Amino acid sequence: EEKKMFSGLAFLVHGKMCINITGPNIMCRFDPAQTQSLAERPGFSPVVMRGKVIKGYCRVGPEGIKDKKDFEFWMNTCLDFNDRAKSSRG
Repeated sequence: EEKKMFSGLAFLVHGKMCINITGPNIMCRFDPAQTQSLAERPGFSPVVMRGKVIKGYCRVGPEGIKDKKDFEFWMNTCLDFNDRAKSSRG
């Protein structure tokens, strides 16, 4: 499902945000246990809302999604976590 969220277009799988496209960046939802290894990838930055880092979410800038292989990495990372992710809907 496509839904306008976070000033961009979110793609939900099983009712849960998987990936969001906002301008030249993507916002990804991933297993928080992967934060340290993912933070080493180009373009990674944590998502901060109301002054708090949101665990399991990151933004990836254009330098981290230069080609199809990079985008597929992030898409697969998000999809791999989706079945285990908790829905924000009650």
